[in-house]
Order: sequence, then C-alpha cells, then structure tokens
Amino acid sequence: MPLVHIDLIAGRSETQLRGMVKDVTDAIVKNTGAPAEHVHVVLNEMEKEHYAVGGVLKSDE
Repeated sequence: MPLVHIDLIAGRSETQLRGMVKDVTDAIVKNTGAPAEHVHVVLNEMEKEHYAVGGVLKSDE
C-alpha cells in the first residue's frame, strides 16, 4: 500500500487538487505496479502564516 504525503500551502482549487492527486496516483501505479485502489494520498494544506522560507513567513512576502 503506497502512502504519499504532500504538504502544500493552501489556496488551490478543488479541481487543481483532484488533478494533482490523480497524476500522483498514476505515477505511483506506473512506477510500482501497485493497483490505484491501494494508493493513498494525504494532502496537508497549511496557511501562509504557518510556513516560512529563509526565516520569512510566506504571508509576509
């Protein structure tokens, strides 16, 4: 059972998230041979004020 965790900043549409999950699942199936129904994808969305790069919050950019 492949389990994929994806952390990303919130703000994408449901359509974008559906497309990403489909593409990731297809890549796992293609490269591992696991059936799609066994591929689990967990999306962890965080607000811009909960993520920083180089000591700067993304909300401050």
